Amino acid sequence: MGRLIVGLLFFIGTLNALSLDEVIERALDEKPSLASIEARIQAGRSAVEASDQFSNPQISYIQNTLDKAQAMHQKTLTLQQNLPYYGKRAHRKKAALAQEGVLIESLVKAKAALVYAIKEQAYTLWELEKVYALTCDYEVLTQHTIDLYTSYSSISEGYHLGIMSATLKLSDLRIQKKILHAKITAAYAKLSYFAAQEVNSLEMEIGIGIMSEMTDAASRLQNNPDLALKEQESRREQANVELAELNSYPDINLVAGYAYRDNFDNYASFGVGISLPLYGSEAYKEQEARKSALAAQHAKEDMRGAVGAEFQSAYALMRSAFETYHVINDEMLPQIEHMFALSSSSVSAGGDLFKYIDILLQKLRLEQKSINAIADYKRAEAKISELTGEIK
Repeated sequence: MGRLIVGLLFFIGTLNALSLDEVIERALDEKPSLASIEARIQAGRSAVEASDQFSNPQISYIQNTLDKAQAMHQKTLTLQQNLPYYGKRAHRKKAALAQEGVLIESLVKAKAALVYAIKEQAYTLWELEKVYALTCDYEVLTQHTIDLYTSYSSISEGYHLGIMSATLKLSDLRIQKKILHAKITAAYAKLSYFAAQEVNSLEMEIGIGIMSEMTDAASRLQNNPDLALKEQESRREQANVELAELNSYPDINLVAGYAYRDNFDNYASFGVGISLPLYGSEAYKEQEARKSALAAQHAKEDMRGAVGAEFQSAYALMRSAFETYHVINDEMLPQIEHMFALSSSSVSAGGDLFKYIDILLQKLRLEQKSINAIADYKRAEAKISELTGEIK
């Protein structure tokens, strides 16, 4: 009856389980941090539209206090309009577009990082749940062995020691279960945060397939979001340098005025004004822009090296997990399975329980390491996917 209830609860849980693709899709749609960047992009687009606009004209009214009978008595209305030096408006727009590009690449990077975080947590969850299920199986098997051993009518002192040792191992398995259960609960909470939704059950089956060559995976690094972001930042700084160069040239101010006089003729006036770059502030700003552009270029080159090193590290971990998995499953587990079968037959006939428990635990550790290797492989694979800019 108990197994029926557990099975029913498991079936109900699978009905509400989400796949990894569903979790990623919803997270990309609903994650607040991504929405924040998207809002900044929208704000940046407004800045792009405003970047090449003329500044607002200035209108002023002036009236002096002379008597109306005086010719100098007048009421003057003046209109002033700033005209940027040739090319400034276009370069302001270019700089604004470069900043928008930085925000867009930031969004791509954030999406790739979010997908990696979800995958990493999902594979960790899969690992914990598989190890938990395996521990449950070995708990049942150990309990069955103890029950079988205690059923013998003639129990010697060696039998008692064997049963006591097996009981201690059984208690240790139960402790491991409790620790694993707590870790699974914490992992679901973390996954729910990354996914921006409540995730209580995850439906996922993973394994190790054919491993791609290092050169094939490295060829996709040209789509790395960190490098793309640094490239866009470098373009932005270069656009700022070009704009700073143009800012050394003064803008033109057009001035038009109309003077009204009560007892004399009214008249219009026109004028042109420019700002004089006497103090060299524009030159300092140009130097600042050039140094910022140089710093951005160095940062891009440094990032290229960092990405390459991170890729090599992830690929090495992936290769190690791949080889570990095959050594365990192709060499070690078949041998331990044979030893376990012989020891199991011996125990059924009243053989040495110590040896049986030792082989049982060796088999458990190997199967746990096999699960760990699969999870390590998939986590390293997910890291490489992040480095190549994948968001699925």
